[in-house]
Amino acid sequence: MSLRERLIRDIVEGGPISVADYMMRCLHDAEDGYYATRPRLGPGGDFITAPLVSQMFGELIGLWAVQAWLDAGAPAAFRLVEAGPGDGTLMSDLLRVARLRPDFLAAADLWLIETSEPLRREQHLRLGDGPKAPKWAAALEEVPGGAPLLLVSNELLDCLPVRQFVRTPSGWAERMVGVDAAGALAFGLAPRPELQGPANAPEGVVIERSPAQEAFGAALGARIAVDGGAALLIDYGRDAPGPGDTLQALRAHQKEDPLANPGQADLTVHADFPAVLAAARAAGSITAPILSQGEFLARLGLIQRAEALTAGAPDRADLIARQVERLVDPAQMGVLFKAVCVHSPDWPPPAFDPETA
Repeated sequence: MSLRERLIRDIVEGGPISVADYMMRCLHDAEDGYYATRPRLGPGGDFITAPLVSQMFGELIGLWAVQAWLDAGAPAAFRLVEAGPGDGTLMSDLLRVARLRPDFLAAADLWLIETSEPLRREQHLRLGDGPKAPKWAAALEEVPGGAPLLLVSNELLDCLPVRQFVRTPSGWAERMVGVDAAGALAFGLAPRPELQGPANAPEGVVIERSPAQEAFGAALGARIAVDGGAALLIDYGRDAPGPGDTLQALRAHQKEDPLANPGQADLTVHADFPAVLAAARAAGSITAPILSQGEFLARLGLIQRAEALTAGAPDRADLIARQVERLVDPAQMGVLFKAVCVHSPDWPPPAFDPETA
C-alpha cells in the first residue's frame, strides 16, 4: 500500500490531519517518506543547496567557524555540530579549510544531526576518511553536553513542519488535509475560534506557525545558555513576521501540488526566523541581527575568494562568476536566504553586528 493510500485510509478512519502532520508523514514515514527513502540532492536530483552550488560556500562557513572559535579564546574542547548535513558537502568543505588550524580540529568533537538513513550513508562515504571522524545523532538532545557548542546548519528549518491558518468570514480556521468526495486528498478548513491571529487580517489571508521550528530555537538557545557557544543557521525565509502560504513541493527542480505525490517530493516552508530567534532568547541565549545571505557571504570575503580561485584557474572564470551570482544575487539566493546566529556572551559571532536593543 502506497503512502497516498495509507494517508487516505487513515484520514477516512480518523479524520483530517493538519498540514504539519501531513508534512511529517510525507517526509519521514518509515516506509515511503521522502527523507527516509529517497532524498535526491544536486543538479540531477530534486533540489540544489548552496554547498552544492560552489565549494566557496562551505569554505567560508569553515572560516566563520574557525574565527568564532578563535574569538572565543580557542577552547580546548568543543562540539562541532552540523544539523541537517545533506550529503556531507558543507562539512567536507568546512573541514578542508579547518586543516589550516590543526588545533581547531584537535579540539573539535564532530557530530552530525541526521534522521535520514540514506543521507547518513552518503555522509559516511564523504566524511568517513576525512580529518575528523563524525558521530551521528537524531536530535540536538543526543549530542553530549559539557562543552561549548559550535553548530552550523543550512536548509534545516525549511523542512520543519508548519501549521497553516486561514482568515474566514467567521474567524480563523486551520487548513487541514482531508479526502474529497472523489476519494482524493484535498485541503479543507477546521474552525479555530481560539486562535489569536491579526485582528485586521483580510479574508483569505494565510498565516503559518511552526511549533517545530520554535522548539528547535528553544533547544538551541537553552543548550548554548548552559554550555556556551554559537550556532549559525542559514535558510530561506522571513526576517519579519508576516502572512503567506509558503508550502511547496519540489521534484526534479520543479514545483508541484503538495498533495500530488506524497513521499516522492521534498516539502518545504519558509523559515520563521523571528519566531526561532525569539525562542532562543527566551531560553537564555543572545541572537544577532538577521543578515541576508548575500550580505553575510560578502562580509566573509566571498568576492575575494572568488578572485583567488579565478586567478588560479582562469579557464573557470565564467563558472565561478555564475556561482557567485547564484549565491548573492538578490534575484536568486542572495536576499530570500538569510543568515542568523544564536550565541553566548563569550562567543561573539564573526560577520554579525552586535545585538541592539
